[in-house]
Amino acid sequence: MYFKKNMNIRTKIAIFPILYGCLAASLSLAYTPTDKELHGLQALEEIQFTITSLAERVTPMVVNITPIREITSSKGFKRRESYAQGSGAGVIVGEDGIIVTNNHVVGEDTREAEVRLSDKTHLIARIIGRDKETDIAVLKIETDRKLPAAKFGDSSTLKVGQWVLAVGNPMGLDRTVTLGVISGIGRERLNLSKYENFIQTDAAINPGNSGGPLFNLRGEVIGINTAIIHMAQGIGFSIPANMVSGVVEQLVSTGRVVRGWLGVGIQGLTKALSKQFGIKEGQGVLINEVYEDDPAYAAGIKPGDIILTVDDQSVDSPNQLSRLVAQVGPGEKAKIRLLRDGKELIYHVPMAERPQKTTLASLPSQKTEVKLGLDVQTLTAALAKEFELKEREGVLVSKVEQGGLAHSEGIQEGDFITEVNRHATRNVAQFSEVLEKVKPGQTVLLRIIRKSRAFFIVLKTQQ
Repeated sequence: MYFKKNMNIRTKIAIFPILYGCLAASLSLAYTPTDKELHGLQALEEIQFTITSLAERVTPMVVNITPIREITSSKGFKRRESYAQGSGAGVIVGEDGIIVTNNHVVGEDTREAEVRLSDKTHLIARIIGRDKETDIAVLKIETDRKLPAAKFGDSSTLKVGQWVLAVGNPMGLDRTVTLGVISGIGRERLNLSKYENFIQTDAAINPGNSGGPLFNLRGEVIGINTAIIHMAQGIGFSIPANMVSGVVEQLVSTGRVVRGWLGVGIQGLTKALSKQFGIKEGQGVLINEVYEDDPAYAAGIKPGDIILTVDDQSVDSPNQLSRLVAQVGPGEKAKIRLLRDGKELIYHVPMAERPQKTTLASLPSQKTEVKLGLDVQTLTAALAKEFELKEREGVLVSKVEQGGLAHSEGIQEGDFITEVNRHATRNVAQFSEVLEKVKPGQTVLLRIIRKSRAFFIVLKTQQ
């Protein structure tokens, strides 16, 4: 501002408030939101209203759960008390008091839990069923009034980027709501449960959120929040609703979960195995064992077959195959498309009921480009007894050279070799005959049995 030299200081000070007022008035009059900006603001307010209305509608469906443990005193007296350290969240899915949560929230040895509703009512729930394989538990509270119940949505239609709302009780803060998006779908290999097909979300999930619901914008439960990755922000996982609803239905009706059983040992296809079997890496799952008298054996499926699809759904990992087979009810037929010696075959296999304890394939570590070192001997009755083998013909690994290829690939003394390059080996002579045809630099495919568990392994000979 320009001031005349003869203007006194009092005049200068007095004029500043007037100038400030004029400037403020001019600024307020200078900016008027455009129609486009007003339209955008209105759209944002509508979205905000949708989310706040959704939160108000779904939060009464979410409950706080604290397991009740039975404690026996030194004098033999028993008492029940809430175990606050194991508290988590749950969601009401039945007006009659059916509640879903994580199995790890209620714990392994509990039969009851304290449930706190949104109106602060405290009720005792009994645990009517649990499924450790998916980490789902179902509780039931008795009440003389209908409860606000959530409905399951179709988790198979979820898309990455879709908005979701997580509700739970993190750190004891009841019905905390967080907004985010679906960051990924079909997440597995997290070692959180047997049948993994997690939804990944950046909606904040913290300790105490476990067992709480993940809602879509329609207010449908599309997942049950179950885990977070510590030391990472915005990485949480939910069990998809389609898996949860199937488990809940069985637990409510029968108290247990029944799954389909094919009766095979399986393993993933490494780069070396994929090349050996002539299939694209990451496509299909390799059968390394077929159990006698089980569905796959009766249907004619064989070790070395590669399962490509189950009921027209592509298979690219052992976990996915196990999950797809488990979804088929005992007695129902599964359409199995597989690859055998380069030819595609289709089998319609009636599933059996999955046994409580199953045999899993043991997979040694896979490495390549190391020297070979392996001695074998023909199996005898004494050796079969010593190594607890039910087989009576084949070759046994008698020596593994330290630092050699076989040792580096995980082969051990006492391993039983049933095939070499897809040829049966009943004795050392047959084993040697097949190996004589292998040229330096080529690979050798072995089928090995170790402690009743079978697996394939690839050895690459030196040039």
